[in-house]
Amino acid sequence: MSIESNYQKQRANGSWTLFHDEGDGNLSATIEAYYALLFSGLKLKHDPKMQLARKFIISKGGLHQANTFTKIMLAISGQYKWPENIQIPIEFILLPNSFIVNLFDLSVFSRANFIPILMLADYNYSINKIDAPDLSDLLEGREDVLFTDDPDYRSIVNLVKEGVQSLMSLPEEAHEAALSKAEQYMMGRIEPDGTLLSYFSSTFLMIFALLARGYKKEHPIITQAVQGLKSMVCKIDGDHHVQYTTANVWNTTLISYALQEAGIGHQEAVVQKANRYLLSRQHTKFGDWAIHNSRALPGGWGFSHINTMNPDVDDTSAALRAFRSAAQTNHHYLQSWKLGIQWIMSMQNDDGGWPAFERNVDKQFLTWLPIEEAQDILIDPSSADLTGRTLHFLGESTTLEHHHPVIQKGINWLLDHQEDAGYWPGRWGIYYLYGTWAAVTGMVSAGVNIKHPAIQKALRWILSIQNKDGGWGESCRSDKEKRYIPLKTSTRTHTAWAIDALIAASKRVTPEIKNGIDFLTSNNEQEDWVHHYPKGKGMAGAFYIHYHSYDLIWPLLALSHYQKKFG
Repeated sequence: MSIESNYQKQRANGSWTLFHDEGDGNLSATIEAYYALLFSGLKLKHDPKMQLARKFIISKGGLHQANTFTKIMLAISGQYKWPENIQIPIEFILLPNSFIVNLFDLSVFSRANFIPILMLADYNYSINKIDAPDLSDLLEGREDVLFTDDPDYRSIVNLVKEGVQSLMSLPEEAHEAALSKAEQYMMGRIEPDGTLLSYFSSTFLMIFALLARGYKKEHPIITQAVQGLKSMVCKIDGDHHVQYTTANVWNTTLISYALQEAGIGHQEAVVQKANRYLLSRQHTKFGDWAIHNSRALPGGWGFSHINTMNPDVDDTSAALRAFRSAAQTNHHYLQSWKLGIQWIMSMQNDDGGWPAFERNVDKQFLTWLPIEEAQDILIDPSSADLTGRTLHFLGESTTLEHHHPVIQKGINWLLDHQEDAGYWPGRWGIYYLYGTWAAVTGMVSAGVNIKHPAIQKALRWILSIQNKDGGWGESCRSDKEKRYIPLKTSTRTHTAWAIDALIAASKRVTPEIKNGIDFLTSNNEQEDWVHHYPKGKGMAGAFYIHYHSYDLIWPLLALSHYQKKFG
């Protein structure tokens, strides 16, 4: 966003937050906003609001208490020390896939960011910009290492070091080989627009890692990467924002499907145009996903329009769901449809659930590594939302029998992972409402009887948290604190998820369903922050996603399902 817009979002206590009800402020967000404002030169340290920000940062422990990614950004810009002894050396990436822990045991998101970070830390790289603001006055309190210093992780770090030591008969050669392999890993995953796997953070880090390797700023790879980052700038409500990645594919799949569920035929121009676009974005080449899924052919879809090698299960099922009607009458779509279904089914984890990007990247001991919210970053395990939505697709849109082993394994995973309160957590949405909606609608579509105890338990929980206005709302704090926390106001998206689950598992219109429908169809005036409240999750407490179309898509789907079922 613009400097002035950023400035205007500061709270009275000097802090910045990631969402409306985030307590008294987010330390890392405040540090980044404070630094950006000073770096721009448009605000100075003696500005009263900057003094408030500084006071807040110091009150929370200063730079030492920031999250890992903030510290890395500060280290690159010369404001924070790289650790003298890297806990995980760059040689880690040389460990073979047969070793108990290796590079491809990390999630694709983690690898894309972790590799340039290890390179930067190895080179102790920082920019010495003479006119950069000095944040040394914020380095108060206990000096910390770059990563969180927690003794619980030492066993996994020691395991990595033992593996690395076995490669060190020629230390200098191994070191250079590791740096070269890291460089080649990044080079082999640059998208046509110059970004590293279409992520802003990994591309940002790659640029500096290549500079550390001796690349000139004018090198074509760096200039194209910079242009790729610039292309992620978009304008929202008259203000400029930088997207973490573009969401063209995801948005198109959901909007097209919602329109069709609402009665727009697949022969209509708007649907045909969307279908042609989606057909053009199906992946045709192997990516890292094939390392753990070597027998499958390409056939998935990615989240971003610039993504050509990093497909995911959710976008793939959403794309197929959107052009299922076209696949019945057009052989081009039918071939695409078959490849997509084969890819989705091949991606099922051994435990029966579905991941987002890669099979069986779920070694829980990796979460002992000293990185905040490691569960969200380092691994890609089965989740309720991916498993539920995949079951919903297979049950509603394919001819797969409900007793098929793939479906039964998915159902069993969900049954085994329902929490005592009756809900399921979501991985990519907020949070228990999202996971529970996906699990309930998925199981019902896959043939689970609505009277099943797990379904009934989930419904009782959903009904117990309905607001007096007929709607539902959940705070982003739920995913941080790992317990349901109400937002204390209803949102259209959360209400749509709850209502859709109730519709799927009900034989008649209940008063609770009627009240929810009334909320969605009323002309209720909502405060601006409610409409802009994040509904998507990237990393608990650090990264949330604003899907600006969600307040239209999900209510339209819920209302369409209500009309189809109850008239």
